[in-house]
Amino acid sequence: MVPLPSVFISHGSPMHALEAGPAGLAWAALGKRLGKPKAILIASAHWETNLPMVTGAEHPQTIHDFSGFPEPLYRLRYLAPGAPAVAQKALQLLKAQGLTAAIDGCRGLDHGAWSPLLYMYPDADVPVVQISLQPGLGTRHHLRLGRALRQLEEDNVLVIGSGHMTHNLRDWARGHGQTQPYAQEFSDWVRSRIEEHDQEALADYRSRAPHAARAHPTDEHFLPLFFALGAARDNYKPERIFSAIDSGVLSMDAYVFH
Repeated sequence: MVPLPSVFISHGSPMHALEAGPAGLAWAALGKRLGKPKAILIASAHWETNLPMVTGAEHPQTIHDFSGFPEPLYRLRYLAPGAPAVAQKALQLLKAQGLTAAIDGCRGLDHGAWSPLLYMYPDADVPVVQISLQPGLGTRHHLRLGRALRQLEEDNVLVIGSGHMTHNLRDWARGHGQTQPYAQEFSDWVRSRIEEHDQEALADYRSRAPHAARAHPTDEHFLPLFFALGAARDNYKPERIFSAIDSGVLSMDAYVFH
């Protein structure tokens, strides 16, 4: 069996769960193209821990980890089953690479996970395991995390990183109408490095990318890209399946690493 690709998605604001627009169409089309995997392992920017954790619940709950949004958003549920066996396999693979990790048997799925999956697999019939991020450990740690879990793709498990290509909520709150040049310039720089397979430059993006500190005041929404890149084959072929700038500052780029 040909291993599945890994995927990076910019998941947008929580409102994308209700009104995803063109991004939602792209996510839905991707789900149809990829077909139904055995399970999904997804890293979301909204679960941070000191050490890698994976969800082990058989029936993960839908976490509404936001406030101040319209009431219909809180009624949404994404009741995909969990995949405890996949969680155990992920744990074994991480430990085999010297990474201390554990299973959280109670945690559900946050909106960074379920929001895009609502569109990719709307019937919620693909089991889902979520894995946490460790922002304090940096970009190379997340490349290593992804590499450790590549083998899952050979078992028909789809590995997804869900974050954002740019993520400055202070700028977003100002309500820019027009696209701010820094967001586009940062996204273009990342695209070039991805196409060149230059993971070293990407890992050092804070010192090498244009407008890095403004594009990402904190790392957590960018780290899922490194998780997805680590899970990609060494000779991956990148495909950007969606590109847009939301509210002038939030780049919504999404990639498949074939």
